[in-house]
Amino acid sequence: MKISKKISPNNQYFIPFICFILLVLSHTNLIAQEKFKVVLDAGHGGKDPGKHTHKYNEKDIALNIVLLVGKKLESNKDISVIYTRKTDVFIDLKERGKIANQANANLFVSVHCNAHSSQAYGAETYVLGLHANRQNFEVAKQENSVIFLEDNYQEKYAGFDPNSPEAVIGMTLMQEEYLDQSLMLASNIQNSFTDKLKRKNRGVKQAGFVVLHQTYMPSVLIETGFITNTQEGAYLGSKSGQEKIANSIYEAIMAYKKHIDANIVIEEVKPVAPKVDSKSRVFEGVNFKVQIASSSKKVATKAYNFRGLKNIERVKVGKHYKYYFGNTSNYDEIVKLQKEAKKSGYTSAFVVAFKGEEKVSVNELLSSK
Repeated sequence: MKISKKISPNNQYFIPFICFILLVLSHTNLIAQEKFKVVLDAGHGGKDPGKHTHKYNEKDIALNIVLLVGKKLESNKDISVIYTRKTDVFIDLKERGKIANQANANLFVSVHCNAHSSQAYGAETYVLGLHANRQNFEVAKQENSVIFLEDNYQEKYAGFDPNSPEAVIGMTLMQEEYLDQSLMLASNIQNSFTDKLKRKNRGVKQAGFVVLHQTYMPSVLIETGFITNTQEGAYLGSKSGQEKIANSIYEAIMAYKKHIDANIVIEEVKPVAPKVDSKSRVFEGVNFKVQIASSSKKVATKAYNFRGLKNIERVKVGKHYKYYFGNTSNYDEIVKLQKEAKKSGYTSAFVVAFKGEEKVSVNELLSSK
C-alpha cells in the first residue's frame, strides 16, 4: 500500500502541535531537574534495631518520623524527596551516603533516637565535626557501631575504627565546606523543637558520625529524644509525638530552604573576556577581578552562597551589589580564576579591571601591551 507524504488540511497543524508539546515537556523536565532534593535517612533497620527497650525500637520510631516528614515535603511541587529506606531493611552506612551523593541532593537528614542508663531527656542535632567532648564521642560511637554488622566492613571503611577517637579526626575535613549550612539547618531544627514543642534543647553539637562523613552536601543527624526516659519514650513511641516531631523537622527544612532561596544570586550575563597570547600580562597599579554575579540583595560572602568559591568580594554599585572573585594584577592569573568560576557554575563570569576605584577597559589594557 502506498503511503502519501502529503499533509492534508486536517493534519497540517499536527506537526507544529507536536513540536509545541515537546517544547513544553522539555521545559518541564528542566524545571524538574531544578527541584530542591532532600534525602531522608531513617536510622538503623532490619537486623539492626538501634537503641531499644522492651517497648520501643529506635529503627521503628525513626522510620515512622521520616515517612511523615517525607509526606509533608512531597506536598511541595519544587521539592524532591529521596529515602534511604522506606521499610524495615538494613542499609549500610556507606550506602546511605552513596544514595544521597548519586541524587546530587541539597540536604541529608538522618533521624535517630537516643538512650541512656539514666532518665536523661531532650533533643539534640549533630553536624559532622571533631568530638568536642567525651560525651559527644560516645554518642557518635554508638551510632557508628552499626558498621560491625556490615559485611566486609574493614575493607569498606579502610580500617576505620569507630571506637578510636583518633580515627574520627580525619573524617571531618571533606565536610568542612558545608559546615555553615549544616549548622544553620541544625539550629533551625533545635529551635523548632524548643519553640514549637517546648522540648528540652540539648543543643547543636559536632561529632564524628560515619553516615554524615559519607555525604557531600549539608548534612545533619537528629537525636529526637531518649527512648529510655519513661515520659519521653512514650512520647516518641506515640503517633501524636511522631507527628509533632515530623512537623517540626519539616518546618525547619522549609525555613532553611527559604533562607537559601533568598540568597540565590542572579548571574549577570556579559561577553566573555578577550583572548590573549601565552605571555605573562602583569599590569602595575591594576586590579583584575572576576565578576560572577550581581544582585539587589546584600548576600553574605560565604562559600555556600557562591557554589563553594571562597574569598568573594561584595561591592555596592548604585542600588545593586556586585560580587567579585579573585584580585590580581596578573591577567593570566585572573583568566585561571575565571575558568575556576565557570567550572563552579558561573558560566557567564567575566574579567573586569580597576585602577584604584575607577573601572577601566580590559581591552584597552591588553592592547596597550
